[in-house]
Amino acid sequence: MVGKVVKVKIAEYHVLKGEGILMTIGLGSCVGIALYDAKAKVAGLAHILLPDSQQFVKRDNLGKYADTAIPLLIQEMKKLGADIRSIQSKIAGGSALFQSQNNHINGIGIRNVEAVKTALQELELPLVGSDTGGSAGRTMQLFSKDGKVLVKAVGSGPIKI
Repeated sequence: MVGKVVKVKIAEYHVLKGEGILMTIGLGSCVGIALYDAKAKVAGLAHILLPDSQQFVKRDNLGKYADTAIPLLIQEMKKLGADIRSIQSKIAGGSALFQSQNNHINGIGIRNVEAVKTALQELELPLVGSDTGGSAGRTMQLFSKDGKVLVKAVGSGPIKI
């Protein structure tokens, strides 16, 4: 029995307690952030689109940005009994899908990964696994029962991070 599967779309975040899977697809330059509290068995997953909300005047969806989505995700996890001191993180994504040297979008994956790592450090959340960079899109699954994270890149089998 796997429990329910919750799909986390671009610029969204979700939390889950009990048995189930949080899953996000289409991680290209975006970064998936899996947070897990093993004691409380509370899982959270965010699909980050952009690194920094301060670059935009209109910030109607705070789940879109690394600097705002992670604190919101933690807030939701705390409502389900998570303790920030017990939360560990894993990340995936941040690919360069377009190989043109002159393409401005090419660097967004790297900037997203750096912004996520900075936000995690500021919140003192240990990063215990990652699968970032490269040129392939990814799917990320977080199993709320045990915190296992599987990442599948296009053209390859799943890996556990």
